[in-house]
Order: sequence, then structure tokens, then C-alpha cells
Amino acid sequence: MHHFHYVGHDLHCESVDLAGVARLYGTPTYVYSAATIADNFHRLQQSLTGLEVQICYAIKSCSNLAVLRHFANLGAGFDLASGGELRRVVAAGGNVRSSVFAGVGKTEAEIKLALENGIQAFHVESEPELVRINHVAGQLGVKAPIAIRVNPDVDAQTHAKITTGKSDNKFGIPLRHAAAAYEAAAKLKNLQVRGVQIHIGSQLTDITPFAEAVKKMVPLVAELKAAHGLEYFSVGGGMGIVYRDALASGQAAWWAAQPPERRPITPEAYGAALTPLLAPLGLRILLEPGRFLVGNAGVLLARVEHLKRGANRNFLVLDAAMNDLVRPAMYDAYHEIVPVHRDSSRRALVADIVGPICESGDCFAKDRQLQEVGEGELVAFMSAGAYGHVMASRYNTRGISAEVMVSGSAFELVNARESFEQIIAGEKVPAFLK
Repeated sequence: MHHFHYVGHDLHCESVDLAGVARLYGTPTYVYSAATIADNFHRLQQSLTGLEVQICYAIKSCSNLAVLRHFANLGAGFDLASGGELRRVVAAGGNVRSSVFAGVGKTEAEIKLALENGIQAFHVESEPELVRINHVAGQLGVKAPIAIRVNPDVDAQTHAKITTGKSDNKFGIPLRHAAAAYEAAAKLKNLQVRGVQIHIGSQLTDITPFAEAVKKMVPLVAELKAAHGLEYFSVGGGMGIVYRDALASGQAAWWAAQPPERRPITPEAYGAALTPLLAPLGLRILLEPGRFLVGNAGVLLARVEHLKRGANRNFLVLDAAMNDLVRPAMYDAYHEIVPVHRDSSRRALVADIVGPICESGDCFAKDRQLQEVGEGELVAFMSAGAYGHVMASRYNTRGISAEVMVSGSAFELVNARESFEQIIAGEKVPAFLK
């Protein structure tokens, strides 16, 4: 559920009219609901009743400082995928000591930075990485806390580009090799074993793969706890969100009307499935969600440039483009697109919804039906809070879009639109070309 809804004919985020946001800050602009983020966080936190749960927000899904500070205030740790993300946590006032560092290619500089800032643990992806972390820790005269990421070879039944838990993915150490990897880690004098981790993919819409992965892991986790004194078991993230019917999904009535076979995963169902499996381990449970916490908490506002009527189809051209929201071009992802001003008296329009970039791939939707909208009017891409702004680029020398956060009736620009001067600030013409 979320806090985007119509008040009369006008789309609001919490108590703020989104048309007013666009008037002040222009378009394309991302808008985030602080209340939605907090609601999602608390529901997930409470879903594993009776367990000691720590939520480490996966920064890669949405990383502006305002969102990070909001999570820090809620009590979250962070799941980091780079040294840059670690620096963001520090800049936002977050706690690195309750955070974990993931990724298959951590550099020595990143490992050093994390150790100097007191990282809770590295989630190690390979045996060579164990050696590298041990070496850097030895140079600093400290013990590096680690947990090994185990690949349970479970098919998450999600998009091929976001599945991570199968044997042919680049992530983690195979389940059958995990015990030996822990034995090797225990022999390295500059390492301290703290936990074990899995993460099987993103945008999972069925609980079955989560339960299957945990069931496969439980015997190994119990064995490792006895042998190495584990403190925690991280079950990763991956819970999916609603993309189709995204606007309606903000209402409780929509959820109640869904038949069981079409009902999206809820934190409550997730917790009910996993708690009985995890409780006997007696370990702290780490969760590393990203999309679930912020995906439906954000929209992208865009303005209509014009309607182009072609020979066989219509094209609704927006000022937003694939550099602003790449998910449709990269993943064939669906985003519901709705008018910011709704008018039931208008005719329906069927069109390809496209951006202005010189690529045929700059297309958000084909043969999409929405109300007829004219030049200068606004539309909103729903469920755009995750993997939207963070994946933006400067393609076609287009500046990165602005970001705004809303809380109740208050809203503020939290990331200004990038100017042309900022785009070229690091560039120069070499002397030999002058």
C-alpha cells in the first residue's frame, strides 16, 4: 500500500498536489512519500514475530541522502554495494556499524574504507575475496568481520537479469562448497566469522522460492553455528511490489478484492512462511530489502510534449526519457502511467508512450490506454521509487532529474536537477587540440 491517491480530480502524494510540485521544480522529477517508506519498513520489521530482526536497507534501489537519513531515523542499517554507497551512508548520518558490504568485486580501497568505518560485516562472494579481505585487515592490524554468501541454487522465477540464486549466476559460493569455505576462512588470522548470507533475486512475487531457499540452508546454518559461532543469518531481500494496478493498490479495498492466487506477497505472509523455519536456529535474522521499501513510495512526474499521430499508431511524446527511467528499456518492465489531472469526460487514447531520445528503445509502453492528454499536461509513472533515479544517465547530454520528498503537507527539493555546467564540469579540451 502507498500514499498516492486522487483528491477530486488531482493526483496527490500524501497531502501534496503533485501538479504543484511540477510547477515549482519542473519535470522530469521523482517524488517520494516518507509515510509510505515508514509504513513499509514497520510492516516488514513486525512480520517476523518473535525473532530478533535487523533490516539493512539496500541502498542501490534509491540512494539520495534524504531517503537514507529517513531510514537511519527509522533505525535501519544499510546493505552497501560500493565504497560510494558507504560514503553516502556517512554523509546522511547513517550507522555503518549496523551495515553490511556486498558485491562480487570489492576493491582493496573499498575494503580499507569499510574497515576504517567499522563495517558490521563483509558479505563475501568467493574464496579469493576472503584472502583479499584478510590481507587488507592484516595491513590495518584489525580483524575483518565476514559472512559468506551461499548460492542455494534456487530458481526465483523472476527476470533473468535480476535472478541471483541459481548455480549459473555470478553471486556467492555454491552450497556444496560452503562448509569448506568457512573452514578456510577460520584459518585466516585476520578474519572473524559472524554470519551467513543468501539472496536469490529481486521482484519475487511468490513466497515459495524464499521458503525453498531457507529450507535448503537451515541444516548448513545450524552446522556452521555449532562450528564457528555464527551471530546471524541473512536471508537477503527480493520481495516484489505491485506494478500493474499500482495506483489502486494503495487502497485496502483493492487488496481485499484480490483472489488468493493473484494477491501479491505481503510482509505478513512472508513472515508467516519463514518464521517457523528460522526460529529454531536461534540467530539474529538480517533482511536486506530495497525495492519493497521504496518502490511504491515513488513516482516520476513527466510532461507531455505532444501527441504524434502516425500511419498505424499514435505516439505520446513526453519530456522524460530512458535516461530518466531505464527499466522499461532494460528489463521490458511495466509501469502504470496515469494523468496527474483526471477527467472522466475525456476520450480514451491508445498510444505508444515514448521519450525524446534518438533511440527506438526510448519507449515506456506500447499500445497503452489512458485518458486523452494534451501538450503541457502531466502524467505520473507509478512504482518508480526503486531503480529509477539511481539508474539514470546523461545520455543525449540530458541532466539527471530532480528529486523531491513529501511528508504530510510538507515537501522539499532533496536533489536539484543537474545543470549543463555540472554535466561538463569534469571535462576539458586537451592542449594539443587547441
